[in-house]
Amino acid sequence: MSQTRTEEPMTHRQILEALSGLLLVLFVAMVSSTIVSTALPKIIGALNGTQGQYTWVVTATLLTATASTPIWGKLADLYSKKLLVQISIVIFVVGSIVAGLAQNAGELIAARAFQGIGVGGLQALVQVVIAAMIPPRERGRYNGYLGGVMAVATVGGPLLGGVIVDTSWLGWRWCFFVGVPIAVIALFVLQKTLHIATLRRDNVRIDYLGASLIAAGVSVLLIWVSFVDGSFAWLSWQTFTMVGAGLVLLALAVFVEARAAEPVVPLDIVKQRTTALSIIASLAVGMAMFGGAVFLGQYFQIGRGYTPTEAGLLTIPMMAGVLGASIVVGRLITKTGNIKPYIVAGTVILVLGFGALATIDHETSLVFVGAAMLLVGVGVGSSMQNLVLAVQNTVPLKDIGAASSTIAFFRSLGGTIGVSVLGAVLARRVADNITHGLAAAGVPAGSGSGGASNLNLNALPPAMQHIVRAAYGDATGHIFLISAGIAVVGVVAAALMKPTALRSTLDLAAPLPEEKVPVTTR
Repeated sequence: MSQTRTEEPMTHRQILEALSGLLLVLFVAMVSSTIVSTALPKIIGALNGTQGQYTWVVTATLLTATASTPIWGKLADLYSKKLLVQISIVIFVVGSIVAGLAQNAGELIAARAFQGIGVGGLQALVQVVIAAMIPPRERGRYNGYLGGVMAVATVGGPLLGGVIVDTSWLGWRWCFFVGVPIAVIALFVLQKTLHIATLRRDNVRIDYLGASLIAAGVSVLLIWVSFVDGSFAWLSWQTFTMVGAGLVLLALAVFVEARAAEPVVPLDIVKQRTTALSIIASLAVGMAMFGGAVFLGQYFQIGRGYTPTEAGLLTIPMMAGVLGASIVVGRLITKTGNIKPYIVAGTVILVLGFGALATIDHETSLVFVGAAMLLVGVGVGSSMQNLVLAVQNTVPLKDIGAASSTIAFFRSLGGTIGVSVLGAVLARRVADNITHGLAAAGVPAGSGSGGASNLNLNALPPAMQHIVRAAYGDATGHIFLISAGIAVVGVVAAALMKPTALRSTLDLAAPLPEEKVPVTTR
């Protein structure tokens, strides 16, 4: 096996030029997920879709993106990272165009699933390429740019989707078309500006069996999470069948990966202390952040009566926290070379933020809610990207793709599970609150509007509107209490991480012999 570097190290100016293309495409990938959140009711209505198809328009992308993430990461360790990013962009563009041309909900779901393969590649590979360009010690300050993209995409996506579907000369199809020209521009920018080392290795073997087993196992579990407590109960034969099948497939994947010459997820890396604890922390942070924050828009719209645009604007404090913390903490990490204190502090602040949100109801001051969201944003900005950085600092450059994508994979998986589980808890709590509210108002249970029509507040009489708003507003605090509990796991994992100074070289191989000399005896 051999490897050669075909490019010289990039200068600071070259890094910024290449980073512009990477951030462009990362922004488009993230917006593609958030832009449909406010537009989806009109999209499904225009295509005469069902409630089940409504869910799958979102789930299909999430499913393929999550399942393909570790595969993209492994490919990045074997082939040209630049070429793989460009392939991901092409897949994303084709999926976006087909989604925009869909004539029915089934075609849209299929296109979104294909688009998700590209999204998974972009989310994983952007991190990998940055790791291949910038040493860990210098990478902290660049994480601020990533945090800014995350913040703008998260806030801007729903707002942009609402504007597009409400603009008659655009229409819902432009929710998918709008990212195409930006992605194409990014493709050409990266072709011109991205110059990173290319690994050339002989006798490369791709573990297709392991990749297939991982994708199948994760897909079965994500499909179960999508349907449980809706189409069937938590304790049912469907649950036992799907969970059992998913666990068996993943167990077989571990068996295969342990014996593969080129495993998709190298178990020797996963078993390392820093990587293992970062995976646990990322899983917890992903469940807490995605699972909790996704319900803020619903809280503002249903629980407080604001429009989708106003709800998006009200989440700005959280995004400001993400952006500010990413920039400030990134620069502090670059200056000090230490990363653990900031990850620990970030996870603690995340718990405090969710703890504050756990106290809200349908009458809580918006100033208090905004302050609590700011804390959550600071916690996320201080921890999420830096958990990836902590892992990248401990592995050699040849394994950077697999290590980075493994963290992204578990964070995405945690977010998916968090959204589904906390959503089920919220639905149950809302139903109980509505029942109690109706009883207190002297309305017999079962009269008025049922669960499916509770979201259509305009069709309800004023008294019922108040009951439904109070039910959602009061139930949301319970969700954030659970999120705070989950985030505590992240604090414990971060506290157990080994303090390590960030290296100033791209590859681990350079400083390794010097570190080993003092402990070698002859």
